[in-house]
Amino acid sequence: MADNKKMVEAITSMEVDFAQWYTDVVRKAELIDYTSVKGCMVLKPAGYAIWELIQKQLDARFKETGVENVYLPMFIPESLLQKEKDHVEGFAPEVAWVTHGGLQPLQERMCVRPTSETLFCDFYANDIHSYRDLPRVYNQWCSVVRWEKETRPFLRSREFLWQEGHTAHATAEEAEERTIQMLNVYANFCEEVLAIPVVKGQKTEKEKFAGALATYTIEALMHDGKALQSGTSHNFGDGFAKAFGIQYAAKDNTLKYVHQTSWGMTTRLIGALIMVHGDNEGLVVPPRVAPTQICIVPVMQKKEGVLEKAYELRDRLKKDFRVKVDDSDKTPGYKFAEAEMRGYPIRVEIGPKDIEAGKCVICRRDTREKIEVALDELETKAAEVLDTMQKEMLERARAHREEHTYVARNMEEFRKTFSEKSGFVKAMWCGCQECEDKIKEELAVTSRCMPFEQEELAEECVCCGKPAKKMVYWGRAY
Repeated sequence: MADNKKMVEAITSMEVDFAQWYTDVVRKAELIDYTSVKGCMVLKPAGYAIWELIQKQLDARFKETGVENVYLPMFIPESLLQKEKDHVEGFAPEVAWVTHGGLQPLQERMCVRPTSETLFCDFYANDIHSYRDLPRVYNQWCSVVRWEKETRPFLRSREFLWQEGHTAHATAEEAEERTIQMLNVYANFCEEVLAIPVVKGQKTEKEKFAGALATYTIEALMHDGKALQSGTSHNFGDGFAKAFGIQYAAKDNTLKYVHQTSWGMTTRLIGALIMVHGDNEGLVVPPRVAPTQICIVPVMQKKEGVLEKAYELRDRLKKDFRVKVDDSDKTPGYKFAEAEMRGYPIRVEIGPKDIEAGKCVICRRDTREKIEVALDELETKAAEVLDTMQKEMLERARAHREEHTYVARNMEEFRKTFSEKSGFVKAMWCGCQECEDKIKEELAVTSRCMPFEQEELAEECVCCGKPAKKMVYWGRAY
């Protein structure tokens, strides 16, 4: 019991200091560690294993829609980056430059990719010739570098892992369809795999991706009431195609510009998972993305037959689940606390008396409910519990979001809500950037998205009182 208390005390309560709680969980659960390279971090085995499961399941969903994986260089010549004016201006403050090759100065400096639109455009300009070459639906899994001033594990680092899809289409309609299709893939993945509910919508002109015609986003609400942009999908129209000369011969033998899209998700999804589901004991990992779904803890393991029974259960369960045995020499109390801190969905406790009675105890990480299970029914019950956990974690996260989503019909309500509460605030907007800028300056909140599911909450803009055009989700964000 003392071991248990000691481990929990090492994690700051989220009610006391949410930022410190987050850092404590990331470090104590050994997901990530800092390095001598400022702003860059090590993804330790426990953290990288979550990313591997995200990558595997997301990649499978991509391929169901016809996506193929490729890989492009990490270096971009400056002249190539300069071809799309809005794009380069949007990324200029974050670009890391390579100026030397060995001891020799480069004739042209190169940036380490902050994103790969320009490289894909250069590639497509040489690869696409005819309508028969379209569509091109490519994706790459890679790392990117953005020279962030302030960094936080998973949420913002100078180098991070992601996927970036880049597609080229014959028509504007096809490009828009793909843009929305991939946003829906992201939304379904977050809800079905990560148990994170999201709001789908379009970014305002101010918040859209540099060089895009339109940016669509999924926004999630963290436990502390802050928003997290969790995935974006961009329709580039033919703007990049014109800048890079990406043309194809149409069926009528005329030359036309392609229409492009880009879409991405990053390792910040792991940060979202921590901040949506975690508690004061540590991680709570949804079963579908948990590297270890079942942790077997032998109690009084030095007693004859206990470890052997634990290994036997592991060998049975590993056919259908990701499972491990904690056979360390730590006390059972410490093992229980460690299993909770690491977020294993199910803990199975087995001791001499359990073996004699032909049963074991299943403990759910999310609710801490303990269930006695006959050993010969363990596989069936484990599957049932994991399935129930996955569904209930999503339901709880959705309930939390609904409880922390408010409505403001005028500026007074808007100010009052943000001064007293944390969460999403739905309010009407006239569409003018002046109002958006004023809201950001006065309240330190940003427009998160104009949701696809619009509501008419009032006739006037919450800021200026002029006729409203869109209902917007507003919030403070990571």
